[in-house]
Amino acid sequence: MARLGKIVFAALVVSGAVFFTACLHKGPDQSFLEIRDTASGRVYGKWPLAEAGEFSIEFIHSVNQSPVLETFVATDGLIRLQTLRFYSFGAGIPSSLEEGQELSRDGDALIITGFNTSFRELNYIIGTISDHLLIINGETISLTDLCGRNAHLSISLR
Repeated sequence: MARLGKIVFAALVVSGAVFFTACLHKGPDQSFLEIRDTASGRVYGKWPLAEAGEFSIEFIHSVNQSPVLETFVATDGLIRLQTLRFYSFGAGIPSSLEEGQELSRDGDALIITGFNTSFRELNYIIGTISDHLLIINGETISLTDLCGRNAHLSISLR
């Protein structure tokens, strides 16, 4: 009976290891959003993100001091800006629309949609006064807490 118990235990360990390994490998429509330090290459974190999966970066605009929410989508291994939500124009906020883009309002917020540009990576410098937040898979992550103030980050799909 003890031998049978050892065999069952060994089978559970092996099947558990196979299950754990399978969870770490990405599927054909699965990638990971990865945040790295641009200078050292240090990986701060990885989050699973399915094809057509969305994530957002939210921050306070350094010039006009109002919230900005950039929502991105993973498409064909690239990152595409899907919507830009903001409350006031300022440096880095589009002041005119490109072909195919639309501007709408949601209360006091202005929303631009219809972006056609995709990126291999996004680069941010985390604020020294205001935080940047990563919103992914229903979770909100403080990039200041994760990486530190004034961190230079690269966000990409792997």
